[in-house]
Amino acid sequence: MSNLSRLMGAFVLALLIAAPALAQVNAIKDGWLVMKVHSEMVDEDVLSGSDIDVDVKNGVVTLQGTVPSEAARARAIAVAKANDGVKNVVDQLKIGPGTGSNMAAKAERAENKAERAGDKAAAAGDRAADKTVSATKKTGRAVDDGWIKSKIYAQYMADWNTVLDDSDIDVDVDNNVVTLNGTVKSAEAKAKAVATAKATEGVKSVRDNLKVGGTR
Repeated sequence: MSNLSRLMGAFVLALLIAAPALAQVNAIKDGWLVMKVHSEMVDEDVLSGSDIDVDVKNGVVTLQGTVPSEAARARAIAVAKANDGVKNVVDQLKIGPGTGSNMAAKAERAENKAERAGDKAAAAGDRAADKTVSATKKTGRAVDDGWIKSKIYAQYMADWNTVLDDSDIDVDVDNNVVTLNGTVKSAEAKAKAVATAKATEGVKSVRDNLKVGGTR
């Protein structure tokens, strides 16, 4: 066997070995990356009060929305960059007031009002306080619009290899009202996406604008 033949054989063998890895890279789709990045933001304490939109095109992640601090911005970017399949991260985040502090202030005012109103109102205040506590994850991130958005995406990712495979869903949350836009592959996927959103903690209602068909 000539040296050229041996080199060609080694090259072909290397391609065969690398093929599964290449296939895995190609299998990382933009819709899945959106869900993955959001899912990793759910339990990030520093992102409490954030409302982040994650958009992915050909592996390039664009982060938009608001974060409460420069530390939150840095963490959001780091979380996005750490995911396999991400080629680059475009930072369009703005620093603005968080919603977590507003929720805490409202809870404190409600508790004070209940104490002044007497035993009956105080009991109601205690129940409200308990509800407020339950609306905060063990990590301390408040259940606000940003958390709800990331939580829904995290739950969608769990169904990516089944009913929501190849879905391209955009989740928007405003004052705990969820709007779903984008495409899903079947009526079953549409029903699953809506039901998952409705069952998510903190969600008041869901507006379903999903279309059944190919991905966008």
